[in-house]
Amino acid sequence: MRWMWIDRVVELQPRQRLVSIKHISLAEEHMHEHFAATEARSSLPVMPGSLIVEGVAQSGGILIGHALAFEQKIVLAKVTRVDLDHDATAGDTLRYTITIDQFGPQGASTKGVVDLLEVWSGKSRTIGHIDLMFSVLENNMAGIEFPEGNFVFGEAFKTLMRNSGVLIPGE
Repeated sequence: MRWMWIDRVVELQPRQRLVSIKHISLAEEHMHEHFAATEARSSLPVMPGSLIVEGVAQSGGILIGHALAFEQKIVLAKVTRVDLDHDATAGDTLRYTITIDQFGPQGASTKGVVDLLEVWSGKSRTIGHIDLMFSVLENNMAGIEFPEGNFVFGEAFKTLMRNSGVLIPGE
C-alpha cells in the first residue's frame, strides 16, 4: 500500500483494541487542494473525511491482521457508520481507538473513535465514530481465489509496526 494514513501504533491489546495516531501536516499534498483559496476566501486546508475513514480502516486492519498473525489478507468490506462532527486541520493530531466488536473466520467488525488531540493544552475531544467490517479474503463465501503473496500487509505496514514496537509473527 502506497499511502499510509496513520503515523504510529501507540497501543495494541491483541484481539481487543488498537490505538494509533495521525499527525496532520501542511506538507501533505492533499491539504493544498482541500480547500484551495478562491477569489472570495483564503485557503482552508482540512483533512478530508474519507482519509480519516481510511486511517481508521488501516488501524482496524492491523488489529484484525495481528489477531491472525498477518497470515491472511484482510480487506475493508463495508463502512457501517461514519459520524464526523469537526474538521481536522494542519498541526492537529488525530487518535484512532479501534475495538473489535465481532470476530470470526470470515471477518470482523470494529468500532472506532476519532479524537482530536490538542497538543498545546494536553486535552482531547472526540470528533467522530467510524464502524467498519472487514473480510478475510482466503475465507470468502464466493470461493474466489486471490494471489498467494500478502498484498495487504506489505513492507510499508511492517515498517510502521516495527517502528511502533509491534511484534510481527515470524520475524
